[in-house]
Parts: sequence; structure tokens; C-alpha cells
Amino acid sequence: MELFENFPLWAAIIAITFAQIIKVPLHFIATKEFKPGLTFSTGGMPSSHSAAVTAVTTGIGIEHGVSSGIFAVSCVLAIIIMFDATGIRRQAGEQAILINTLVKDFHHFVSEAKGWSKKGEYEKQKELKELLGHQPIEVFFGGLTGVLLAFLLYPLF
Repeated sequence: MELFENFPLWAAIIAITFAQIIKVPLHFIATKEFKPGLTFSTGGMPSSHSAAVTAVTTGIGIEHGVSSGIFAVSCVLAIIIMFDATGIRRQAGEQAILINTLVKDFHHFVSEAKGWSKKGEYEKQKELKELLGHQPIEVFFGGLTGVLLAFLLYPLF
């Protein structure tokens, strides 16, 4: 089963898992709020996307060398994904915050004007997910997590 011997793949899977799990205690330390749901959520510290792409890129670099074409492809894709996490996805999250605020303000206005609280739940708007992207520091530490885990895991494979 060659799949189980694919070090870059396993490094990425372990990096994603580690980054997602570590979000819960890091959030608790920062805010004193225990949110186990962060394990299955996007956004937050560290970026699991960054951890995954840097782990797979590092694994490819270790196995095939940093002068290989496959390393170059992986590195470029990692940069694009990490840039996207701090750019487009982060902006979408900020837009979701603004839209949610507008919806809440509108609902407040309607409730005062027409008794919004008497309407059924099916008529109310569900909030958009706001935690979509990452702060640059979250992407940095996600990337660092992936690189370090790949180097730590390589001797085990």
C-alpha cells in the first residue's frame, strides 16, 4: 500500500489535524472561553490551510529536493493558498460581519415598527459565517506549524 508510505500526504494530514485541534486550547488561553467547535471550523489560530500546504511542500522538498519541478509547483500553490487565506477569504469574513450587523439593525427596526418578535423562525434571517479567513499572523504560524511538523515527522516514516 504505497498510499500509506506517502510522506508529504501524511505530513499534510497530520498538520491539518494538529492545527485544528490546537485552536481550542489557544483560544481558551487567549479568551478564557472553551469552544470545542473550533476544531471543525474555518479561520482562527493557526491556519490549518497554511499548515497543510507548507507541510506537503516541505515533505516534497525533503523527498524530491528543492530544485525539483514538483517542489516548485507545490511551493507556488502554497503561496497562492496562503495569500488567499489572508486576502479574499478574510475580506469575505469582514463582509459577513457587516452584513450580519445590517440584518440585525434591520430586524430591530422591523420589530419596533411591526412586531418582528411575533413572526415565526422560518421568516428570520440566518447569520452568515464570519470567521472565514485569517490574519497574516495566523497564516504565518500555520505555515511554521506545517514546516516544523514535516521535519519532525520525516524520521518516523
